[in-house]
Formats: sequence, structure tokens, C-alpha cells
Amino acid sequence: MNFKKLLKSILIIALASYLAICGLLYFYQEKLLFHPEKLEQDFQFEFKHEFVERDIVTSTGHSINTLLFPQENAKGVILYLHGNGGSLKSVGNVSEHFLPLGYDVFMVDYAGYGKSSDEITQQEEWFEDMQFIYDDLKNSYSEDEIFIIGYSIGTGVASYLASQNNPAQLILHAPYYSMTDMMKRNYPIIPMIILRYELATNQYLKNVDAPVYLFHGDKDEVIPVESSVMLSEEFNLPFTKLEKQGHMNIAGNTVALQELEIILK
Repeated sequence: MNFKKLLKSILIIALASYLAICGLLYFYQEKLLFHPEKLEQDFQFEFKHEFVERDIVTSTGHSINTLLFPQENAKGVILYLHGNGGSLKSVGNVSEHFLPLGYDVFMVDYAGYGKSSDEITQQEEWFEDMQFIYDDLKNSYSEDEIFIIGYSIGTGVASYLASQNNPAQLILHAPYYSMTDMMKRNYPIIPMIILRYELATNQYLKNVDAPVYLFHGDKDEVIPVESSVMLSEEFNLPFTKLEKQGHMNIAGNTVALQELEIILK
């Protein structure tokens, strides 16, 4: 085989491999984005505080498992939308950070997480599930009593909900500018057209009327702190940079909790 034929064969193989990788990323990107922990339906949660577990069947037909941590004379409710891993088995413990602030805490497991049925297969259905949950929450609280806190991948759907509704406030823990921006950072050679989960926080925030607050660790190894810097500068949003804080456990960060107490008041 001469050099030209060898070079042509190498280019064909390289192109075929590239197209194969793009195809895999397009059809299996849920495997990259979502890392749910599944729980048996008879699993019994155990937490320090009283809680009410309820399954809500949404308009998509998904059964979404939820936990409400109530308390007497609550000032309102914190709707907490968690990250891309785990389940309410561990996420439920985050409520311990928020309950001393005087608010009920309401948490959900997305489709495919914990005891929730099915799985996330498209952004629109995921958002539809969370809008249904938000509407259900309005049966017990007025919107000026609902405070949305989103963490990591949950910041995208939290921002979307705030753009479609009128919650009292939106608090974002370790937000990304957009999933497109994240993909450019991590997979610069992959065409953006294959991305099926845009999670365009930067677009949703344009339509949010509620006050928005950003928190991000300066040692975040998953979502760079520059994401919050860009959002803060573009929308003139209050931004608390948490020193020596990584991606995990922002909800329990002492400085974040002190700031959150001020914000909620």
C-alpha cells in the first residue's frame, strides 16, 4: 500500500470513529448527564426530622417520589432540586441545613431516581414533570412563599421553573452558564448540534422576575466557578464565592448558610 492510500485509509477510519463517537454521545448522553441511585419501592427512609413521603403522578405519566419536611409556623417552603447523582436517600439529609431557617423543605427525585418511575429521556418531559410538581406545591403554598434552590444540574430546571412562574426567590448552588458552555469546555471538538439537553440557564434567567442569588465554590472541579462569574456579570446578580469549597455540600457551607439566612429574611 502506497503512502496516499495509507493516509486515505487513516482519514476514513478517523472520520468513521469521530462520527461513531458523535452518534454515541447523541443517543446515550443521558448516561453522561444522569447518575441516579435506584431504590426499591418498599425502601424506608430514615431522617432525624419528621417527614411526609408522597408519590405524585405527573402529566407525563411519571410517578415522582417526594419528601416534605414540615414544621410548625413555617414561613414558607424551600423547593430543593438536587444534582445529577444519588437519590432522596442521601439528598434528604440536606434538609437539616435548611430547617433551622424556619421553612418547610420539599424535595423530589427526578424520573429514574430513587423510587420515581421511568427515566429522563428528554429535557421537555423533565421540565414538564417539575412544572407539575411546582403546580402541586401551589395547592399548599402561595407563590410568594415558595423559594427555589437548585444545585448543580438542578440549577437549570430551577431557573426554568423560575422563568415560567413567580416564586419568591431563586437560589443557585454551583450553576452552569449553560450545558452548551459545559460541553464546549469538556468536549470542544464535538458539534453542539448533538446536544439534546441545552439546559440554557443563561436564557432562562432573562425571564426571571424573582431575586436571584448565586453561590459557587472556588475549588469546584465539576462546574468551574467562572460559570457563576459569567452569570453574575451578565445579569448583575449577587454572587457569593465560597473559599476552599468544592462541588459537593454547598448547602452545608457555613458562609452559604449565613448568607441564605439573610436572603430569606
